[in-house]
Amino acid sequence: MDGPRRVNYNRRLPNDETPAPLTRRNAFYAQSGGVTAVINASACGVIQTARQHKRSIGRVYAGRNGIIGALTEDLIDTGRESSRAIAALMHTPAGAFGSCRYKLAGIDRDKAQYERLLDVFRAHDIGYFFYNGGNDSADTCLKVSQMAARLDYPLIAVHVPKTVDNDLAVTDCCPGFGSVAKYVATSMREAAFDVASMAKTSTRVFVLEVMGRNAGWITAAVGLADDADTPIPLLLLFPEIAFDEAKFLARLDAKVVQFGYCCVGVSEGLRDSQGKLLAEAGTKDAFGHAQLGGVGPMIAALVKEKLGHKYHWAVADYLQRAARHLASKTDLEQAYAVGRAAVELAVRGKSAVMPAIVRTSDKPYRWKIEAAPLDKVANVEKKLPRDYISADGYGITAKARAYLSPLTRGEAFPPFRDGLPQYVRLKNVAVAKKLAKSFSV
Repeated sequence: MDGPRRVNYNRRLPNDETPAPLTRRNAFYAQSGGVTAVINASACGVIQTARQHKRSIGRVYAGRNGIIGALTEDLIDTGRESSRAIAALMHTPAGAFGSCRYKLAGIDRDKAQYERLLDVFRAHDIGYFFYNGGNDSADTCLKVSQMAARLDYPLIAVHVPKTVDNDLAVTDCCPGFGSVAKYVATSMREAAFDVASMAKTSTRVFVLEVMGRNAGWITAAVGLADDADTPIPLLLLFPEIAFDEAKFLARLDAKVVQFGYCCVGVSEGLRDSQGKLLAEAGTKDAFGHAQLGGVGPMIAALVKEKLGHKYHWAVADYLQRAARHLASKTDLEQAYAVGRAAVELAVRGKSAVMPAIVRTSDKPYRWKIEAAPLDKVANVEKKLPRDYISADGYGITAKARAYLSPLTRGEAFPPFRDGLPQYVRLKNVAVAKKLAKSFSV
């Protein structure tokens, strides 16, 4: 078995001291940051499990476009969705309720934002806060929990992990990553077959740019395309390894001479020896991160200019995180599991925590869920370990394969009709506003 077919979500999590039952109150759920092929499975886990805890949780409201929905009192009543529609979230990509990139300032810098959140929560009797996202979302969830404690508002805040970058601390892996890993490895393998067919008289170098600003987990996953049964001349360019132009070009040219062609997987966050991003566009996003743009075509153009090899390049971009048709079954199961575990933790009174995935075995692959303190997760970035990268800096090691391979296993195809996948679009009925004062973001 590649993973557990059944997980006992009703058992107590480690170190769980179940408090007295809480007063029945409503819950708020929102999606944040870049969406994934399986983030809606986490939403499904949260909503379905909350519906099973009617003694503790009343209605489940979703924030339209993440935390912005809470600030602007733009709430969605998930109770207006049928059980069938909620179940269909399991095979639907992207964010069913809308996501956002919006950073809450520290409470001492912008107290008005937090007071507004409290006003909205109080108006709608929200006692549970579930925030589904990556590093910046963990920070938001922690701030909200701290705000509630500081302002003496009874709120249970639980972070639901998600990020294709796979860079959250504590958890073994992040829901969303396994499916991206499966997509980029498959895409590189298929492209390599194409290039090999044409290399004699046409393209000799193919470059695939993948996501990963500071951590090379997705780049490493590209390396799964090349294995003993399907050897591919492949070079990987990681953000953890400074780019050496001369060394790279020599290695690539040697592979073209030996095999007739070469493929390259490159992280969008590739840096030079001075630590400067090769593809920094000069702008910043809402969290202050540099906007990146096009390291793939830059590498391809360099190959053409210095070596004269004909090339093609592709940027996986949104395709890698939206490809629900090729999602990993393991990833899907884990995405649902963290959503469900988040609710189980919350109804036991656990706040400022995150359900983390703990690997208990590589062969066979086994995992479980444990609660992780959110202050150990927020603002901590987990990079690709050096021993996952080959000694020459251009490939992955056996240790990396042992870690990566189980996360891509299993197929969980969506339903198809007339040859195309069928996804659900929720009604997303708005909750009537109760506050007279509006709030702009």
